Amino acid sequence: MVKLKNNTMAFRVCLFFILSCLLLVPETTMAQEMKRVSIVVEGARRVSETDENFVCATLDWWPHDKCNYEQCPWGYSSVINMDLTRPLLSKAIKAFKPLRIRIGGSLQDQVTYDVGNLKTPCRPFGKMNSGLFGFSKGCLHMKRWDELNSFLTATGAVVTFGLNALRGRHKLRGKAWGGAWDHVNTQDFINYTVSKGYAIDSWEFGNELAGSGVGASVSAELYGKDMIVLKDVINKVYKDSRLTKPKLVAPGGFYEKQWYTKLLQISGPGVIDVVTHHMYNLGSGNDPALVKKIMDPSFLSKVSETFKDVNQTIQEHGPWASPWVGESGGAYNSGGRHVSDTFIDSFWYLDQLGMSSRLNTKVYCRQTLVGGFYGLLEKGTFVPNPDYYSALLWHRLMGKGVLAVHTDGPPQLRVYAHCSKGRAGVTLLLINLSNQSDFTVSVSNGINVVLNAEPKKKKSLLDTLKKPFSWIGSKASDGYLNREEYHLTPENRELRSKTMMLNGKPLKPTATGDIPSLEPVIRGVNSPINVLPLSMAFIVLPNFDASACS
Repeated sequence: MVKLKNNTMAFRVCLFFILSCLLLVPETTMAQEMKRVSIVVEGARRVSETDENFVCATLDWWPHDKCNYEQCPWGYSSVINMDLTRPLLSKAIKAFKPLRIRIGGSLQDQVTYDVGNLKTPCRPFGKMNSGLFGFSKGCLHMKRWDELNSFLTATGAVVTFGLNALRGRHKLRGKAWGGAWDHVNTQDFINYTVSKGYAIDSWEFGNELAGSGVGASVSAELYGKDMIVLKDVINKVYKDSRLTKPKLVAPGGFYEKQWYTKLLQISGPGVIDVVTHHMYNLGSGNDPALVKKIMDPSFLSKVSETFKDVNQTIQEHGPWASPWVGESGGAYNSGGRHVSDTFIDSFWYLDQLGMSSRLNTKVYCRQTLVGGFYGLLEKGTFVPNPDYYSALLWHRLMGKGVLAVHTDGPPQLRVYAHCSKGRAGVTLLLINLSNQSDFTVSVSNGINVVLNAEPKKKKSLLDTLKKPFSWIGSKASDGYLNREEYHLTPENRELRSKTMMLNGKPLKPTATGDIPSLEPVIRGVNSPINVLPLSMAFIVLPNFDASACS
């Protein structure tokens, strides 16, 4: 009797410890939870439309000794010092066929173009405490401009070039600058560019001078008048040229409603073709909460109000213009070390591409192609970071037409839908921010279920496939129909890994130094879509009924 009592007591003690241990297990190591989610894609109309080359990356002006937080992450990756002969750099750009590149950044308003009759010597950037951002004025020699254009032409890049909007002005007080803009050096530079036959898609005026400015600011009144002058320069220079006349882009600043409104009012109809604004919604690069912000769906959604406000201001005061994000690196001051250059950043980056395109943004320029911690390519080696592959997949799969999406899933599952690029059907982007939930997704066009979350094949599904309005092109037969899936996960399940996995295979340059092929897995159209915790997936539905995409 005593022995039985002791055994019972021992059992209770063991049970207590087992339960205690279970309660202490971190959430990330708990068993995955399977959840079924329904998605409805409205395929009958486009809610917005992007530019054909929506994905864009920037090249900046920073010298190698640009530093933040006792880190100097730029190296030789700027317009003036980057090695343009490296094969991997060229191949990384060529893979987009084409990539839109914006040349610009904080120091662009201190650049002198070494052409025409200069009144002062054209010297390189140097450290100077009294200079903007701690640097002196710098120089773009025409030999380097020739080299850049040879490189950009060879890679097929679509080029936006940011012009100096402070030349001739003087500092007034605080960050405010006044005086007339001296357009002569800019006009000489554009003349030289045209005389050499260099194709420029768009000229952008100034960098972060709007509103209260960052290093300097210019009033909307002056800026608007300068836009009229620059438009006249472009019209005259390109009048007799065989080159396509570039668009005029401005102001490349942080959105402030009153300033942007006045700029459009003063410059007037048809002057500014593209209105650009900058986004760094994650805050400073040394913020210890960067990862927390990226993984918080409510935080990610907050910035949607800025996209809406910019779009509304343009619709009300400059409907002839289009909205672009001219620069966005997530975290400012060169990005976040071990964050911006790792897998986890793609949760923020792909969500930004999805959200901004849905809210009528035509182009989204990532800071940077190379340079800082937020470079799509690693400085020096030009090996792609995870966000490079996210950008490339978006560019290849997501078409111009943006479709409305509704879901009964939780906020941790972010869903975006576009017409597929270069083919019929629809492509979904699914972003799973949950560290526990494995989502099984059913997709509908609002009329019929096209993909069912149930793993078992059901007669109703096959019947759906046979209905003519459920598919684009010829009616579906009883034969086997497929879809493409591109699942993105981090190597070794480490969110801060610098290696992205595509369908379980690491994405790295090949032994011959080429960008790897991005191959999908092929699934039967009637099989369920599964999205793993802490992963992203592009799902290509080639026969999805979407009349807006035909």
